[in-house]
Amino acid sequence: MYKDGKLKMVKPKIAIIDYKMCNLFSVEHACRYVGGDPIITTKPEDVRSADAVILPGVGAFHDAISNLRELGMDTAIIDVISGGIPFMGICLGFQLLFSSSEEFGTSNGLGVFNGAVRKFPRDVNGYTLKIPQMGWNSISINKESHILKGVNDDTYMYFVHSFYVLPEDNDIILTKTTYSDFEYCSSISDTNVFACQFHPEKSGEEGIKIYRNWVASI
Repeated sequence: MYKDGKLKMVKPKIAIIDYKMCNLFSVEHACRYVGGDPIITTKPEDVRSADAVILPGVGAFHDAISNLRELGMDTAIIDVISGGIPFMGICLGFQLLFSSSEEFGTSNGLGVFNGAVRKFPRDVNGYTLKIPQMGWNSISINKESHILKGVNDDTYMYFVHSFYVLPEDNDIILTKTTYSDFEYCSSISDTNVFACQFHPEKSGEEGIKIYRNWVASI
């Protein structure tokens, strides 16, 4: 971008939504490390004016969607996604993009994508599944995406969750992960939206590749 007649690098402004569900500063650090200009914000106007937006989060779905609505962030998120702004959802921020969750009863999500958030089954082929899944697990790449440039199939990422997303549209599924014998969607990619169940900011250099690819595309 030209400024005062000279070509200068302009870092993309990235709004990281703070809705009191944690996991903010590691995301901020990852964005800054790969060349972004992140801000942590509770203001919908910051989200609407940003070059890109991240919805992080760890915690309960019902509390999260209530906090987003109270802040007016629900409509801001829908506005920026429908406006084509690059958007990333991480962990709970991934789950919130879907229609509903069965966590602590049924709660409606943002409804950006059709699908449900469900709890891992306790028993899988006679094996008792340990819930939550906490630790490293591999991702199986389901389709091509610039987001995964340089990331190999079966790369390990860091997970912490008890619920998984079941999208209605299989075409948006970017990666799948198998926990014991249970396979589920671990990330999606659709036009300007990338969202994942794992934490790329906690997944070492392989996770940083995802941030670097995403910021490069802004």
